[in-house]
Amino acid sequence: MNMEERTKVYNQAREWVLQAGAVIRDKINDPLTIDTKSNPNDLVTTMDKDTEEFFVTNIKSEFPDHFILSEEGFGDNLTNMDGTVWIIDPIDGTMNFVHQKRNFAISIGIFHDGIGEIGFIYDVMSDILYCAKKGEGAYKNEMRLLPLKEKVNMEEAILGMNHFWLCSNRLVDEQTMQQLVKTVRGTRTYGSAALEFAYVAEGIVDGYLTMSLAPWDIAAGIVIVNEVGGVTTNIDGKQLDMLSKNSVFTCNTSIQKNIVDFLQKGRK
Repeated sequence: MNMEERTKVYNQAREWVLQAGAVIRDKINDPLTIDTKSNPNDLVTTMDKDTEEFFVTNIKSEFPDHFILSEEGFGDNLTNMDGTVWIIDPIDGTMNFVHQKRNFAISIGIFHDGIGEIGFIYDVMSDILYCAKKGEGAYKNEMRLLPLKEKVNMEEAILGMNHFWLCSNRLVDEQTMQQLVKTVRGTRTYGSAALEFAYVAEGIVDGYLTMSLAPWDIAAGIVIVNEVGGVTTNIDGKQLDMLSKNSVFTCNTSIQKNIVDFLQKGRK
């Protein structure tokens, strides 16, 4: 994707993201139909579906040769990342949306031939848009985000991670995770993967560690974190598969190796 194409797609996507966010804010107190998907905590609402349909309809009209990978089933069935692919989560943090009416985001990553070109994470209720174009930096609204600190010691790091890491799980033994929590300065959980990526990019947290995320949870964040000098891999430090679920670790590069090595001691 050349610069002219990237700018055109970016400007149009930004307009749609802001439009969709305005609709959500206007309807935030309207009655919702709430369903569950894979388990009782995996929620989907009419707003998720309506918002995704809004994006898909507009993308297919304006960019008919582009592809869509999305959470709620309106996109394409993809077997590769060839061409331009929009990876969409219409509401990331649906549980927060339902219970808190805040702390959720629209997340859109746009990839071309497998490379992240554009990312948007829109904190809808706070009206804060994190965005990036490949090679042109990352922004929080109109403020350019600074490069991440060159050096963060593991003992000074704040990590985003949820409490399931401290329970019995299939990836890392709980004793190792408990020791990690004791070693770093602190941990936080926000309930929205997209926002946690944004906070890594902003330097509010130094890393975000999660067991299993789908491509639409992480696509936008990868682009934005890349633009401030961060890195995103699985918890073994390996490249992510953008068509499958992955364990994910996005972080300041200065803590990546130490924490990946730490996790390997307890890998199952």
